[in-house]
Amino acid sequence: MARIAGVDIPDKKRGEVALTYIYGIGRSTARAILSKANISLEKKVSQLNDEELNAVRNIISTEYKVEGQLRSEVQLSIKRLMDIGCYRGIRHRKGLPVRGQKTKNNSRTRKGKRKTVANKKKATK
Repeated sequence: MARIAGVDIPDKKRGEVALTYIYGIGRSTARAILSKANISLEKKVSQLNDEELNAVRNIISTEYKVEGQLRSEVQLSIKRLMDIGCYRGIRHRKGLPVRGQKTKNNSRTRKGKRKTVANKKKATK
């Protein structure tokens, strides 16, 4: 397994797909990285030599924020929204959907497991 940006990327996959295992790199970014390093998109990771892997590592480390650095930046952005008390920050704080989705029927991923509220029983005379 090749190790790039602190992540073991799979040997048996094409370079374009294998790079997406790194947080912050999707398909289009992976294509851009491989084209800058002059590596064929069809080449598998196991077929890459040390020079090509080093070229990919250098491109990623100099031009992109990935893994821990990107995760911390995202968390700081969310914390900033919560601190200034804007609408998005309040939604984050309450654990509700942030991007305008309806919450009457769905949004179980954000709200968590259902909490059933029982109705009050009438007092017997």
